[in-house]
Amino acid sequence: MIINRQNLDFIFTGFNGAFSQGFADAKPAWSTVAMRVPSSAQDEVYGWLNQIPGMREWIGPRIINSISANGYTIGNRSFENTIGVQREKIEDDKYGVFAPLMQEMGRAAAVHPDELVFSTLGAGFATECFDGQYFFDTDHPVMKDGEETSVSNMQAGSGEPWYLLDTSRAIRPLVYQERRPYNLQTKTDLSDDNVFFNKEFIYGVDGRCAAGYGLWQLAFGSKADLTPTNYSLARVAMQSLKGDGGRPLAIKPTVLVVGPANEEKALTLINSATNAAGASNPWYKTVEVIMSPWVE
Repeated sequence: MIINRQNLDFIFTGFNGAFSQGFADAKPAWSTVAMRVPSSAQDEVYGWLNQIPGMREWIGPRIINSISANGYTIGNRSFENTIGVQREKIEDDKYGVFAPLMQEMGRAAAVHPDELVFSTLGAGFATECFDGQYFFDTDHPVMKDGEETSVSNMQAGSGEPWYLLDTSRAIRPLVYQERRPYNLQTKTDLSDDNVFFNKEFIYGVDGRCAAGYGLWQLAFGSKADLTPTNYSLARVAMQSLKGDGGRPLAIKPTVLVVGPANEEKALTLINSATNAAGASNPWYKTVEVIMSPWVE
């Protein structure tokens, strides 16, 4: 093949098509548990409400739920994935062997938010959220009868972690912050240093994004054994949560997130119509099971 702008553009069109196909074929799960938040700066400050907003009877003046100007900050990070194609491969019409690699690059870009979001969830036992406590903690501050009390959204233990989430609301337990979406770019001009000095055409994808925590009330983390009893206790704890003033938050778990070690237990607990004794399983299909290798 003659190396000229027209042919290089033709090859990029094919590579970009393979990249787009890989991106489209991927099945990331992050959007189930996290809300996408567009970003327009290096950092975004989240002045979260201290409780999930709720309706009240209108007696007297309105009560304004003020959002803090200062609060939890999520800083954007840059990510890239780059490959080089030797000029000789183009000249000898061997560029087709790189199409699967471009497709895989597209798949990797599509699922990268999974890595960010689910690893953030897995780090929740030791990472602070908007109220200054660890995301999964025993000491989240909530006002009750004019006094601050501590509320827990975790279950102690030393086993493989698992997580119950309420993903039914506009606000999610996790945030995926997108500053610049992933995009495939090239350095293929014959005057580019990589081509002139190294005989290499460069194709790369990059973007800016980050993951962080939303409302801790919508998540429950456990390191206890994933048993029907512990699952039941976790559900009760979530559904019993109350906000400031003692108002029930009406939380309903919708997703159970586990790592590889707990996948079989989770599927048995949730997807079996009967339990080990042959009786009806009360937890059958009560939540969706998501297995992610990044939660541990």
